[in-house]
Parts: sequence; C-alpha cells; structure tokens
Amino acid sequence: MNKGLIIVFTGNGKGKTTAAIGQAMRAVGQGLKILMLQFIKGTWNYGELESIKRLGPDFKIKPLGKGFVRSNSKLSENEAKENVTQSWNQARNEILSDEYDMVILDEVNYVISYGLLPVEEVLTLFEEKPDRLHLILTGRDVHKSIVEKADLVTEMKEVKHQYSKGIKAQKGIEF
Repeated sequence: MNKGLIIVFTGNGKGKTTAAIGQAMRAVGQGLKILMLQFIKGTWNYGELESIKRLGPDFKIKPLGKGFVRSNSKLSENEAKENVTQSWNQARNEILSDEYDMVILDEVNYVISYGLLPVEEVLTLFEEKPDRLHLILTGRDVHKSIVEKADLVTEMKEVKHQYSKGIKAQKGIEF
C-alpha cells in the first residue's frame, strides 16, 4: 500500500491550480479517483469545470466558494467566514469518507492566510485523513506549519506576467 502524500503548490507565480490539475490528470491515468474542492472559485464559469466533466466519474470538481474574499469581494467578512466554514466541513467529510485516492483543496492556503480557517484544523486533518489519500493544497502564502508537515512543496515564482503590460485575463489562460 502506498503512503498518501501531502503536496503543496504555492507562490506568487501563475500555475498552482494548473499544477494540481496536472497531478490529478496523471493520477486518473493510473486509475485513481480524484476530487477537487475549490474554496474561492464558484461564481464564474472556469474552463477547468468543463474539461474535468469529460474525465468523470474518476475526476470530480466542486466549486464551493462564492468568489474572491479580499479584493473585489461582494461578500462581507461574516459571509466569507460562513462560506469557508461550510466549505471546510464539506471538505473534511469528503476526505474522511475514504472514497477518493486524491483530494485537491484548491485555494485553501488563501483562506488560511486570510484568517478564515484556522491552520490547526488543517493540520489535524492531516493526521486524521486515510493513510493512502494524497492531499494537494494550493494558493499563495502557505502557512509555515503546512510546509513543515508537507511531503512535497513547489513554489511558483513570477518572473514575468502579461498583466504588467496591461493585457487582461483571457479565456483559456486565466479562466
């Protein structure tokens, strides 16, 4: 039996969610069952939603968020906290169900760094998760305690981004 890994994709560069999806694609190709839970995304129609539907039933994605929780947010602090609490409870239940081989907690590092989810709850779940389950966490500003517990941490570093040239987000690239 394999040991489930804790994998983190973080940093200020682009590609954290994309790296997690790439890891999931490899896992699906090996017959593993994947669930991706998105903690912030949920109000837009992102490209990954449509492409992952085509990989079902082995790869499921569930947007749990209600949009951005800091910049450009339409949510109050209380609404954001309530949404994160509900999302975290669902994530815990899914992880502890032992139904999946890999669970991706997309953007969870953001909600931890924003103070909407105590890092201790995540660290406790690391100990409670099924031994065989691979757990992937994405988002900037990963907590140092998560880095210490993780088996693999990759930091995406922005070298250059089209936004600095005034090029706006584009379909198929950013969403």
